[in-house]
Amino acid sequence: MERDDLAPLAGFFSGDQPLAPGTTLSLGEEAAHHARVRRLEMGEPVFVADGLGARAVGRIVRLAKRDLHIALERVHRSARLPDVHILVPIGDRDRMLWCAEKCTELGATSWAPVMWNRSRSVSPRGEGLAFRARVRTRMTSALVQSHGAWLPQLPDDASIGDAVANASRDATRLVLDASGPPIARDPIVAPVTIAVGPEGGIEADELRRLSDARFRPVSLGANVLRFETAAVAALAFVRAALEASLENANG
Repeated sequence: MERDDLAPLAGFFSGDQPLAPGTTLSLGEEAAHHARVRRLEMGEPVFVADGLGARAVGRIVRLAKRDLHIALERVHRSARLPDVHILVPIGDRDRMLWCAEKCTELGATSWAPVMWNRSRSVSPRGEGLAFRARVRTRMTSALVQSHGAWLPQLPDDASIGDAVANASRDATRLVLDASGPPIARDPIVAPVTIAVGPEGGIEADELRRLSDARFRPVSLGANVLRFETAAVAALAFVRAALEASLENANG
C-alpha cells in the first residue's frame, strides 16, 4: 500500500486500537464529526493509521452522531525509517506546534522539547502536560493528512543534560550553528540526533556540553533561521541524505 493509493481516501487515527483485517474499529465522536464534515456515507472506503507502522483500508459500516465504525479489509505494515531524533527548543507555543506537524510529516523518529538557557525568557512558551497533549493531537492530524505510518515519539520536556545523555549512542550528532560548516560537507550515518537551539542561539556553555558529547556544529546556509524553520530544513536534508545513501548501498 503506497501513499498514493490513499490519496483519494479520507483518513482517521486508530489511537490504541490494533489494526487487523476483518476487524471493526469503533472510533469516537471526533471521528464521527470528521466523517460528517467530509460528507462520507455508509460503505465508503477510508483509511486508518495507528502511528505504529500500520495503515489499513476499510469501509464505513456505521456512522452515528457520537460514533464511527470502520470494517477493515487490508492492512499494510511499514518498516520504520532510519532513526532521526530532533531536539527542539521549548519556545513559542504556536511555532512549536507548527514544528511538530512538519517534523511528523517528514518522519521524525522522536521530537523532544529541550529547556535551553534562553528558553526560559519565552512567554508564553509551550511546556507541560496540557501542551504536550496539544502537540500529540497536532502530530496525529499531520500523520493522517500526510498518509504516514509512524508517529514520532514524544518524550517529556528535558534538560540539556538529559537530552545529551539520550543521544549518547547515536552515530551522528549534529547541532545547528550558523558559524558551522555546511551540513552537506560530511557523510551522515543513522541513527542521527539533530539539536536545534532557541531564539537568540545556544549559549557558549551549552555548546561546550554538546561538543564534549561529540555533537558537531553544522549550518544550513548564510541566513539565520527561526528554530522551527531550521528544524524542518535539517530534518528534510538528513532524511534525503539517508535515503540517497541507502539507494547507493543497494546499487
